[in-house]
Amino acid sequence: MHVSEAFSQIDVQLKRRTDLIPNLVETVKGYAKHEKEIFEKVAEQRQNLVSAKGVEEKAKVNNQLSETLKSIMAIAENYPDLKASQNFMELQEEISDTENKIAYARQFYNSTVMDYNTKLKVFPNVFFAKLFNFKEAEFFAANEAEKQPVKVQF
Repeated sequence: MHVSEAFSQIDVQLKRRTDLIPNLVETVKGYAKHEKEIFEKVAEQRQNLVSAKGVEEKAKVNNQLSETLKSIMAIAENYPDLKASQNFMELQEEISDTENKIAYARQFYNSTVMDYNTKLKVFPNVFFAKLFNFKEAEFFAANEAEKQPVKVQF
């Protein structure tokens, strides 16, 4: 099914993101030692994303992790040496690239879900869908918090 294939592309990018996060955290930790709470939150949310099951749970955990990653990037703004670090710049580029790939995979998945759900409702597919108990697929949705700008206070 195309919906499953499209969702697996989101999973691939989320896995890539979770693989990059420990490197980002370790790089920023050296400069921002007093931000322990944020690092612990990132580690917890990373683990939650790795163990999340299903579209809804993955979307929820992904949204939470996105917010926390924005906080780490905002912290970096207060550390000029960190912003100039080659390692941090490369990690920031990788994270940014991954976020773009996640956005594209989400868009592709949601388009595939829309096509699938539409096909379930048209004649004659509607009869076969009911007969074989096909259900509409869930969209991978962003929450309201993900749409808001990041606010970091020290």
